[in-house]
Amino acid sequence: MTMPALDAEHAPEQPPAAYDAVVLASFGGPEGQDDVIPFLRNVTRGRGIPDERLEEVSHHYRHFGGVSPINALNRDLHAALTAELAARGVNLPLLWGNRNWDPYIGDVLEQAHADGHRRVLAITTSAYSSYSSCRQYREDFGKALLERNLVGKLRVDKVRQYFDHPGFIGPFVEGVTDGLAQVRAQLAESGREGRIHVLFCTHSIPNADAAASGPRDRDFEEGAAYVAQHLANARVIMERAAADESDVDWSLVYQSRSGPPSVPWLEPDVNDALAGLPANGVAGVLLVPLGFVSDHMEVVWDLDTEALETCRDLGLAAVRTPTPGTHAAFITGMADLIAERLDGGPRPAETELGPWFDVCRPDCCANQRRAVPTVAGSDACDLTVNPDGPPADAAPAGRLPRG
Repeated sequence: MTMPALDAEHAPEQPPAAYDAVVLASFGGPEGQDDVIPFLRNVTRGRGIPDERLEEVSHHYRHFGGVSPINALNRDLHAALTAELAARGVNLPLLWGNRNWDPYIGDVLEQAHADGHRRVLAITTSAYSSYSSCRQYREDFGKALLERNLVGKLRVDKVRQYFDHPGFIGPFVEGVTDGLAQVRAQLAESGREGRIHVLFCTHSIPNADAAASGPRDRDFEEGAAYVAQHLANARVIMERAAADESDVDWSLVYQSRSGPPSVPWLEPDVNDALAGLPANGVAGVLLVPLGFVSDHMEVVWDLDTEALETCRDLGLAAVRTPTPGTHAAFITGMADLIAERLDGGPRPAETELGPWFDVCRPDCCANQRRAVPTVAGSDACDLTVNPDGPPADAAPAGRLPRG
């Protein structure tokens, strides 16, 4: 089953449009012990993973009472962004839908149509370019339109990836500035001396997904837009927060890998990187969750629990900086991204890589696991679903994304 995409052009900027609703789209997560296995079934649907295996990998949720922080964080984000849009006089309802837990994107879009909405603008809680963080959301929207019989009845457009938008970068600059001061205070209190190393942490993804990230007609540092975007952000942040700090170094590291050892993923892992720092004269560490919008499970477990434990075992002074969350600059930036598509105007970017494209280039962040047909109803040049095979949001074997 294949239908033509609504937009065939691949313009870097879309003209203003008359949207009648906005949807905040996110990953979703369980909200109690009874939700954990059903949630993991949603994440891994189509892969035939038995509940016994899912239970084995559920420990990070069980540790926190079966509750992922992500839904509460999204409620806070939704409330803050609703207030900001209202203060600007933007009289559009702000909806909220998840990929893997209630409220589901499909249900939200179906209700939006029932309420009379016909053109919806989507903004996601994922800033960078890769299959999982951008294109898969477009597939989710397309799948919902197809399964709910909304093709040709409801249009869903998505704002650009905002990895280097000032509203995203600003909170990290503030966090690194404050965090370095905190690490120095820890070192002074303990009487230790040594260098400080800033670890910019992001979600690891398979090398194949990294290589496919971004448009095919551009060359990127280390051959991947996903990697290049993080490196560009880290440089800007360090220039603004630590330009005069001669005893501070930094590197990009990865976390949250869950694929089989036979599949290469981006490295080094944050804990492996930490293990090598003391031998290089490092006494203090700043963990910066650069790849994440809020303090969800991959931050509170992989960094606050595992990485900080590694730091303690190594005798390193350590601080984890905040994510943007509901920082005033981030909320302003999210509203600005919505305003770009409603009214036009400035498209700010803090690195040489942006501003990113409103409309996907051909094969941008291509799905490496299967070909999927195209569905009309979006400004993405190939918003896709796979009605005859595993759902588009199924993860590759061995990979269990977390919310």
